[in-house]
Amino acid sequence: MSNRAIIITGPTASGKSDFAHKLALRINGAIINCDSVQIYAGIENISASPFAGRSVTDDIDGVPYRLFSVFSLDKHISVADYLDLACKAMKEVIAMGKTPIFVGGTGYYINVLLNGISSVPEVSEENRKRAREMVEKDIDAARKMLPKDFDKTDPQRVARALEVFLETGKSLTEWQKIPRQGALVPDAFKILVLPDRDVLLKRIAARIPQMIHGGAEIEAKNIIANNYDASRAIGAVQFCKILRGEATKQDAVNDWITKTNQYAKRQRTWFRGQYPADYEINHIPNDDDIEKVIEKIS
Repeated sequence: MSNRAIIITGPTASGKSDFAHKLALRINGAIINCDSVQIYAGIENISASPFAGRSVTDDIDGVPYRLFSVFSLDKHISVADYLDLACKAMKEVIAMGKTPIFVGGTGYYINVLLNGISSVPEVSEENRKRAREMVEKDIDAARKMLPKDFDKTDPQRVARALEVFLETGKSLTEWQKIPRQGALVPDAFKILVLPDRDVLLKRIAARIPQMIHGGAEIEAKNIIANNYDASRAIGAVQFCKILRGEATKQDAVNDWITKTNQYAKRQRTWFRGQYPADYEINHIPNDDDIEKVIEKIS
């Protein structure tokens, strides 16, 4: 089997991680994370990591796993940091004689893998914190500081645009117009797992109670005890509110489901507009899809 990289992506709860693992077993592959939440340690259950409910090791069933649970929640990982880590991980995988399989649903990670990174300067921790605080206090007021053509409403994207503006005095759009550099896998075989929206809604609603009865409570207690930033992961915020007595369990669960559904919707929009898949699966992946992908890449 070729060492040509594969990217498997899709919205949360689409079944992409299980599919990637099964494919890796068949083609002598290794999994490299491209999820911006699963890269953090201590939230394996909340983030639905492949290591939820198990010890974090270098492999699962003989399949090597890289860039999962490698950073503490008090660390900030930039896109440039991720690209550098992904490059090192891919070189290691290829040296092992295995096929690199990137798996995750974070659009901006996938974007830099395929297209490289823009020349946006590093942002100081002071401006990063200031931007987050401004967005949390009044996101509408924060958006008014940005160019009129900035139409994003997601808090993380608003905070990112604002921190760049605070740091440089130039909009993120201006920086992004500069040609990109450093694409890691521009010729990757791109797989999109995109089941019907109603299927995802049911899977999300069923999965979150399972997370709560798993190790999510222990993870949330650890976040509170160490004063970590709970906003890094949907679910962490809601579970911390339960433990602090700021929300009932039912209200927190409902909010967790709602926020996850909203995130899945944003993912679907990004995939449709920014990810030209070589192979698309419009259902929860099964063994037939494994055979079809193997046929495509052979």
